[in-house]
Amino acid sequence: MNSRSSYLSDFKAATRRRTPKPVKSFRLLALVLTFAVSMGGANGQETKSTRRSLPAITSRAEFDSLARVYSDKSYPLPHVLFVVDRKDQNRIYYVNSARYPFHKDFVNGTYLSLERGQEFFENNYLKPNRRFLLGTLAYQTPLQRWTFEFWEGDLISAGQIKTAANVINKTFFQGVAFKPNSSRQDEASAGIEGLERVLQSDIAKEQEYEPLNLARGLGRIHIIEKLDDHVEIGSNEILVLNEVPIQLPPVAGVILAKPSTPLSHINLLVKGWGVPNAYIKNAHQLLKEYDGWWVSFETKRDTFTIKRADLGQVQEYQKRMAARPDLIRPRSDLTVSRLASLSQQRAKDVIAYGGKSANLGEMMQARLPGIIVPNGFTIPFFYYDQFILENNFDETIGEIMNEQKFIHDPSYRRARLKDLREQIQRGRINEHLRSAVLRVVRAQYSGKGLFARSSSNSEDLPKFSGAGIHSSVPNVKGDQQLLEAIKTVWASLWNFEAYEARERAGIDHAKVYMAVLIQEGINADSAGVMLTTDPYDRENKKAYYISAKRGLGIKVVEGKRVAEQIIFRPQTNTIQVLTRSAEDSLLTFDENGGIKEIPISGERAVLTDDMVRKLVKAARSIKRIFGGKDQDIEWIYRGGQIYIVQSRPFVA
Repeated sequence: MNSRSSYLSDFKAATRRRTPKPVKSFRLLALVLTFAVSMGGANGQETKSTRRSLPAITSRAEFDSLARVYSDKSYPLPHVLFVVDRKDQNRIYYVNSARYPFHKDFVNGTYLSLERGQEFFENNYLKPNRRFLLGTLAYQTPLQRWTFEFWEGDLISAGQIKTAANVINKTFFQGVAFKPNSSRQDEASAGIEGLERVLQSDIAKEQEYEPLNLARGLGRIHIIEKLDDHVEIGSNEILVLNEVPIQLPPVAGVILAKPSTPLSHINLLVKGWGVPNAYIKNAHQLLKEYDGWWVSFETKRDTFTIKRADLGQVQEYQKRMAARPDLIRPRSDLTVSRLASLSQQRAKDVIAYGGKSANLGEMMQARLPGIIVPNGFTIPFFYYDQFILENNFDETIGEIMNEQKFIHDPSYRRARLKDLREQIQRGRINEHLRSAVLRVVRAQYSGKGLFARSSSNSEDLPKFSGAGIHSSVPNVKGDQQLLEAIKTVWASLWNFEAYEARERAGIDHAKVYMAVLIQEGINADSAGVMLTTDPYDRENKKAYYISAKRGLGIKVVEGKRVAEQIIFRPQTNTIQVLTRSAEDSLLTFDENGGIKEIPISGERAVLTDDMVRKLVKAARSIKRIFGGKDQDIEWIYRGGQIYIVQSRPFVA
């Protein structure tokens, strides 16, 4: 099977949170200490390096203390991100932009909001009733003028542009003009009375070339007139774009055929990849002869060079890519055929039973006080491989993975993977395995609702968690239902999201296998996720984050409803409530199998102070088991008892 070299990026960027509310039982002193620690440096004193933001900028020195400077251009471009919080009387934050590369990093890192990727994107860039105005203030060296601007895809209204202009000019030490970055922003701002404007054309004049990132690279030229769901982008491509897209996967270089603000999201991403990036006037026409050819491309301050690569360069590049150390080839042992109970597994057994199962076995062996790991047993990778071969699905997989349309058309790929999963669901399970599984279930789990849970060797790898990309089946009852659930878990190795995630991480699809953990289900009073670090503030490493809901925790993992979210700070022994649960229903076991949703009302608080401290104690113990590495833990609380159903390395 062949792996595509790249993918279309899905917009799943960051994390989310709302305005913190103190719990009534906390001491005032502790809250004051927490605030001082979270807002300042040592002893609560801010320095330039620890400062998060300023409410106003009164001098060039203050601006410089927060600014990033891009010197790849023919002139320097110092700039500072800003956030206007409309919910807080248009309060402005001038952001320490060296510390927070993107707006979402600042908003999450200061707990202003916990909204995640697509939700944050839509609510603050597309919707008119947005909470935040997210922009950048820069010093335009060629004009010696201060300007503020918004991302070119931002659908900001004329009224909001005017609001930002008023707030900025009241809090900045010099006058600041507006720089529109799209025709829509141009039209919206043209009629605003008293608004000074600076256009991109004023800065560029008759400029035909502008370096956006100085670098040299090798890649295949791909001219794209318009990006849509049917355009596939390879990591070895140098893109020639006629319009600036919303997002891009990592590529070998970017050439823009139309002027673009150097501060656009795409240009910031490309800078992080360290590949050449430039505006070249009418590049889609100028470079037409190179379309599909491998070239060497270099951006310099005053010019660029592009020439066709020779065969030796291409072969050397391909050899280097094939041997690159970041290509992930998950380990597996297909000789292990034992249906092992969790008590018989250890962390080292990950190569036969997958990370989820092996880690639970390690925790069960540790016998941590106050923690129960529900009993279960695991069907190893051996039987997934056997099932695929006996049903000839290996031929089907090999065929579709080498199909050009599958490789290059994401919409077609989604449909083909769905068809593959349906074929797997119709496949026949080996009779020996069928008998062995049912024998264990009847002997040890008779009458109990069971979870069929995914445990792949392509999860919990260095720099790749794989969280949430595979399927589990809850509260399974009955022999046939269990056998169908096993096939559902196997098939989920080919979920579209799982395939795309492996592509992004450079994981060899031919080396991935799925084990199935059959585990006793616990019908939760409350459940959720806890991390042994603060996912919103990288500086707050010793904190613990807990997300919780009443009932089963499936919706917590899916993120479809706002959970109760809490930060515990050991230094001050304080608990900070970030959000209360917004749920109006909970999930519970259905007596006939599966789950059902029932409405709830009343008090929204899920966790008491005592429960939080018990969970933190459990998390601390689990972290020790795994060598002090930060953990992403799924927990269940029922009848005063904590159950742990997963612990995996936390990948930021």
